[in-house]
Amino acid sequence: MSKEAIKKKVCQVIEQHKAEIIAIGNDIFAHPELGYKEFRTADIVKRVFGDLGLQYRDQIGITGVRADAKGKNSKCRVAVMGELDAVVCPDHPHADPLTGAAHSCGHNAQIAGMLGAAIGLIKSGAMSELDGDVAFMAVPAEEYVEIGYRQKLRETGKIQFLGGKQEWIALGELEDIDMLMMFHSASTTDGMKAAVGGTSNGFVGKLVKYIGKEAHAGGAPHQGINALNAAMVGMMAIHANRETFQDSDHIRVHPIITKGGDLVNIVPAEVVMETYVRGKTMDSIVDASSKVNRALKAGAMAVGAEVEITEIPGYLPRLNNELMGNLIKDNFVAILGEEAVTVSQRHGAGSSDIGDVMHLLPAIHPYIGGVAGTAHSKDYVITDEELAYVAGAKAMAMTVIDLLFDGAQHAAKVVEEFEPVYSRQEYLSMWNDFFNAE
Repeated sequence: MSKEAIKKKVCQVIEQHKAEIIAIGNDIFAHPELGYKEFRTADIVKRVFGDLGLQYRDQIGITGVRADAKGKNSKCRVAVMGELDAVVCPDHPHADPLTGAAHSCGHNAQIAGMLGAAIGLIKSGAMSELDGDVAFMAVPAEEYVEIGYRQKLRETGKIQFLGGKQEWIALGELEDIDMLMMFHSASTTDGMKAAVGGTSNGFVGKLVKYIGKEAHAGGAPHQGINALNAAMVGMMAIHANRETFQDSDHIRVHPIITKGGDLVNIVPAEVVMETYVRGKTMDSIVDASSKVNRALKAGAMAVGAEVEITEIPGYLPRLNNELMGNLIKDNFVAILGEEAVTVSQRHGAGSSDIGDVMHLLPAIHPYIGGVAGTAHSKDYVITDEELAYVAGAKAMAMTVIDLLFDGAQHAAKVVEEFEPVYSRQEYLSMWNDFFNAE
């Protein structure tokens, strides 16, 4: 059977199961779960894998699930990935009333698309025509939220990293993977329905605790040391450094105070902050991070308080693989039309742990439309279910076929030309240095 005939058959199967794929996406959208707590969503993934006759492993990084499908030969292994978690957006009309979780970032579409690709490749019999294997992956905790909760998971040995893909790297789950693909939803304009390529920021996280001395705020404030004042001076000192950040480095620093004191009539003795330091490259992130630390220490010094800064590995910048990107672009064009697909040179200031994967092995992270509103906001909704859920399933399945057909020649070329930034051990050592910082 020709490659185009296999693609056509796979897309026909996905189209036949379109209603099921859309129902999966909508079900997950209606039941959002935060990272490392996505038990219901993981159960959906396991049910579909079971229905497809795929043996799966679960509880990988607490909630993650993986199933592998064998080809007629095993020359390469391609991963097709989706993210299980939601983000915190309590004002979203579909937010969980208890947790504030909402799928205002489109991860529900990723899982639907990943499962849709599995349905197409398995039910069509296409795997028997391919010279490589496929790993279908549902990964937890991409959204970098509930840092305190995840720190406790780490301290009790339940996880090593706060991000789900980072955790899978640490667990060795990507050691047998040659390349990886996933997609992300996006609110598109001007007739665009899909975008391939582009880069994005990485970041490091910080937990900051200012320690002062309590005293009666009305009767004897002079006997206290105001940790809130220390925090405010520290934040103003960060602002004073912003003019030193070069535009080309895309630095973003955005602290919040999560605890501002205990009672209004007590001088605040403990104030807790969280912040990210984002940037285009790790060198620029490290430089900006040192300036932020200097500013935070200055706040403590100004009022005689103490400050504890806990460094937390964030995510690495995103670097899409060009060869894989060209393949999926052509498949988007075949599905959506040439005028609806763009190759992006845009640099995004947001971050994702797919960037960590991209520093170790070739990977792509294109964007697909079908949603409206601003990401992580209350107006983010699915507007075109076929585009948001089904088009991604087809494009990824077709790209798997391109990579693994005819002796997996395309996959071999991708592997041959890719130069990793880090080995797995170098990667783990790099982030562990951050864990061990001040």
